[in-house]
Amino acid sequence: METITTGLYVVRHAPAEDLAADGSDHARRLTRKGRKRFARLVRRLVRGGMQIDLIATSPLVRARETADILADELPTRPRIEVVEALVPGSDWQELVEWTIRQDAARVAWVGHAPCVGRLVAISIGDGSAAVRMQKGAIAAIALDDGPGQPGELEWLATPDFVERR
Repeated sequence: METITTGLYVVRHAPAEDLAADGSDHARRLTRKGRKRFARLVRRLVRGGMQIDLIATSPLVRARETADILADELPTRPRIEVVEALVPGSDWQELVEWTIRQDAARVAWVGHAPCVGRLVAISIGDGSAAVRMQKGAIAAIALDDGPGQPGELEWLATPDFVERR
């Protein structure tokens, strides 16, 4: 696994409950198994050299909990910011503009399917590509020319990656 010096990590939230206690989609929490599998994946990727300076997350509970796990497992404990542009129906241009305003070389966006797959496709310069991301998956995109310019997909890891090793 290659370490990205300037880039983007696109993360789909880990597996969540089917229904929140209050019945809302917004409040759905991660499952216990989903938390454990995602934490194992992040630990494995950190051992492989993954580094993140800043995490942006959707305000929905399951994405925020995923961002918390991601930050907790990284040795640098990066700051987490809630970014409305990551709600379902994500706004790529708004995310790029937000990312450019940050003082961070490696940023993670934590969001929802199918938006995260579309964010990966657009970030590598092919908005028509179909990128399917399993719950808890992380895609690493090298952005040698900075956010908003076509990058290169370095790798896409899923929780199954850890289970098979």
